[in-house]
Amino acid sequence: MHRQYELVEPTGGDAAELGRVLLAAWLETYPNPAAGVDERWIRAQRGDSATPEGACRWREFIESTTRDPDRSFCRVVRRGPQAPIVGFLCGRREDPASGGHVTLGPMYLLAAAQGLGIGRQMMAEFLDWAGPVPVLLWVTSYNESAVRFYRHYGFQPTGERELWQGRLPNERMRRAAEVAADQAGWRSGTAGIKPGRNVG
Repeated sequence: MHRQYELVEPTGGDAAELGRVLLAAWLETYPNPAAGVDERWIRAQRGDSATPEGACRWREFIESTTRDPDRSFCRVVRRGPQAPIVGFLCGRREDPASGGHVTLGPMYLLAAAQGLGIGRQMMAEFLDWAGPVPVLLWVTSYNESAVRFYRHYGFQPTGERELWQGRLPNERMRRAAEVAADQAGWRSGTAGIKPGRNVG
């Protein structure tokens, strides 16, 4: 039996650590020789997340979730109040003029915390926050486990693709508003996790 994790709202003091976890997650997730994605390229593209400037951007986003929690979402995963962050999920609600959809991302869970059901708990709380509206995300095409995970929650490819920074192949996925109602049954068992509640 592993120690239990907590899913909590971040504070400004978590900003620098979130930047470091983001970089660590990229280094774990995306190296792919066939795509020309290696550690050097990842550090060149995302290394700034672990700098003071990156921490400042995270701090500003965290503050936005406090000012307007209906517009911006962020949760972090850790073993306890003083324990290191091992994952996070963020999102934002777009203006009605832009369609009123919700954008999911970034979402990462370090390898050491995977396979424990934590990702399901993260997604359950996020979807409760999102409500019955379309949800959009980008996922890297060769990250097959992530694609399967999102499909499980009703996300489907839209056909839109991009080559991020000329190298990372991403595809767009969308969860229709109708899926929220259709999947209410399976969500009822895991939804409504409050800040500080144990998960996994």
